[in-house]
Amino acid sequence: MTRDPGRLELSPEEMRALGYHAVDRLVEHWSAMTGTPAAVDADLATLRGALREPLPEDAGDWREALAFADRHVFGAMGRIAHPRFLAFVPGPSNYVAAVADALASGYNAAASMWRETPGPVECELTTLEWVKELAGLEGHADGVFTSGGSVANMIGLAVARDHKLGDDMTGAVAYCADQTHSCVARALRILGFRANQLRTVATGDDYRIDLDRLRAAVGRDREAGLRPFCIVANAGTTNTGAVDDLHGIADLADEFGLWVHIDGAYGAAAALVEDGRALLAGMERGDSVVIDPHKWLFQPYEAGICFVREPGLLNHAFAASPEYLQDVAEGDGEVNFSERGLQLSRGLRAFKLWLSLKVFGAAAFRRAVRRGIATAERAAAMMRASGRFEIVTEPTLAVVTFRLLRDGLDEAETSGLQRGIVAALLDDGFAFVTSTELKGRTCLRFCTINPRIGDDDLAGTIERIVRFGDAARVRE
Repeated sequence: MTRDPGRLELSPEEMRALGYHAVDRLVEHWSAMTGTPAAVDADLATLRGALREPLPEDAGDWREALAFADRHVFGAMGRIAHPRFLAFVPGPSNYVAAVADALASGYNAAASMWRETPGPVECELTTLEWVKELAGLEGHADGVFTSGGSVANMIGLAVARDHKLGDDMTGAVAYCADQTHSCVARALRILGFRANQLRTVATGDDYRIDLDRLRAAVGRDREAGLRPFCIVANAGTTNTGAVDDLHGIADLADEFGLWVHIDGAYGAAAALVEDGRALLAGMERGDSVVIDPHKWLFQPYEAGICFVREPGLLNHAFAASPEYLQDVAEGDGEVNFSERGLQLSRGLRAFKLWLSLKVFGAAAFRRAVRRGIATAERAAAMMRASGRFEIVTEPTLAVVTFRLLRDGLDEAETSGLQRGIVAALLDDGFAFVTSTELKGRTCLRFCTINPRIGDDDLAGTIERIVRFGDAARVRE
């Protein structure tokens, strides 16, 4: 069959050849990942020089194009699913979900309006119910898949604004901890709030929001004639994995009539296991709750979820009924996800999680979450055994922060040492570890949610941290 480039089509034989090649590359990537570097330190000029090529006007060979991409696109990135990618909050992903994404994209599946694509919409609804059960959020009525936690948090805060303030944001005030993710402040800014309408409340030594300070801030604002309307609570901070006192925040919110938005983008998935659910007690009382499946539910990017407890509030905040959609308006029992969030055109993000749960089962996900928690505890034990480390925050929800110590260094020099170790690890490539700041001190940090992390990965990384730290020239 002759290819007609003007139709943007390949022959069946070419499609199969391309598909088989792509699958072979993915299998090689997944099966050989442990033996490859976790991090890359690409040269900007070289990479940009390779990729900034002229617009291709004529047809090319897909084999050459993919070989180029292997070198300059996929070869020039940190392996975020690598067992030694311990930085930030990694996306461990899984191969089944990657194939699911390929299928959803190949079918060009939309999950927007029920009458257009009822199967994908019902698949998303089912997957949302499964996640509610896994996370103990059965009391929440509605949910929607998003691109990730940043958008999911914005959706929850938009619903809070709509429900609590209507069209008048005058004097409105929201509250969060000093450990809250930066996307919350950005979301409020996008939603039209000014910087002085967000109060950042100090945390205690445990990096949880100080409830006495929170209560005092709300009281002062009410006395000043302002309109407190929302508290943002953390269910697993990025820095330390800390979980705010969710019951205490919910009680305070009930007293003052405030909305509780819980950012569980990272930590909410820990509710799959007993210890995690105990730590997250009170999460079910959130008016809106965010969880990111592309973090601790092992999905590829992009996947976030916002749940809202009271039925209909998502639709009230986002529904629109232009005349060109009159034929696909919701009927009895039908759901249009286009009316639960920002996107009219939206892909089937739920399918990868749906297929992962169908193939592996919920029990495997629970084992994987337990493994991530235990891995952080093993890492801390290894560091203690070496006698070279200070554990700054104990392992919490698979996050442990620490510092390598070296005799004769003052505080500023010790902080500089940690930054030097990060640079040396990046140059080495064996593992990817990043730093953070905790109460003015620079610390290193492991996030161990990847279930494929082994003791050899931890031991090799810790050995390099010590070796690079001892060899480093210290800078403040």
